[in-house]
Amino acid sequence: MPVTVVRFNLVAPGAAPAALSARYRAALEMAAYADEHGISTVQTEEHHGAADNWLPSPFAFAGAVFGATRNIAVTVSAVIGPLYEPLRLAEEIAVLDLLSGGRLVTVAGIGYRPEEYALFDVDWTRRGRLQDELLETLLKAWTGEEFAYRGRTVRLTPRPFTDPHPLLLVGGSSQAAARRAARLGLPFFPSAYLPELEAYYKEKLTEYGTEGWVLMPAAETPLLHIAEDPDRAWAHYGEHVLHEARTYASWQSGRIRSAVRSAATTVEELRAEGVYRILTPEQCLTLGADSLVLHPLVGGMPVEEGWRSLRLFAERVLPGLGG
Repeated sequence: MPVTVVRFNLVAPGAAPAALSARYRAALEMAAYADEHGISTVQTEEHHGAADNWLPSPFAFAGAVFGATRNIAVTVSAVIGPLYEPLRLAEEIAVLDLLSGGRLVTVAGIGYRPEEYALFDVDWTRRGRLQDELLETLLKAWTGEEFAYRGRTVRLTPRPFTDPHPLLLVGGSSQAAARRAARLGLPFFPSAYLPELEAYYKEKLTEYGTEGWVLMPAAETPLLHIAEDPDRAWAHYGEHVLHEARTYASWQSGRIRSAVRSAATTVEELRAEGVYRILTPEQCLTLGADSLVLHPLVGGMPVEEGWRSLRLFAERVLPGLGG
């Protein structure tokens, strides 16, 4: 049975605070509905200072989801590691791991937007060293033992629920990210289908004498919206999907490799490209993918349309997947 994912980034261009609040509450209600219907994972992410209100605080959102659910996992993919104070992040993740009974998955990346570093007065050129320090600190802090940190001895409590530590993956599309994961014995999450990088990571595991594994997107990992009439949905809501595609494209330089990478400039081009797909329930069942990622509120999608997509997925796709 495929892994089933509902993705939320709470984008809402031009939304007033009251509308944003309603959108956040709807996302929590959707997460609870997804949990009740056996969907595997809520996926969220972070970006800062975005004009379209992109979610900047994924761990706060994850905590709210955990309070509204009982079984579903929450994957933060990805946290921009160098923007965090390591000890505080270790505590935040430990508390969420305890609250959720081990349902939090964190993918740690370094981001690709220098303006986010500037916003928090973090040196972009030091991002690799800051990421190393962050990951090393998390692993030491979660032992509950004393360790050396910036020239002093510290100890954090409480320890997380998950033994030996909450699930932490290193994300990225570079050899530096793969080396970092291998050196620390952490699993690696390539940001796109990059088999050559998986091979490099495994070589480095052998070199460092560590153990790990790879969770890599498939060659095609479309973001899905479910509708009875895809033609109508593209006509009425395609601009919301295009907004997200164009926003990502504006952020990603030629060196960035991502499973969500679109060159489309029109709704028609976007539909033909296949990175985002609006499908009937029957079409979704024939995809044959290892994972199905539903994006019900994509690009400011109206909440009522997001609910239609989620209900169609739960009521007419999930029963046909088996398992």
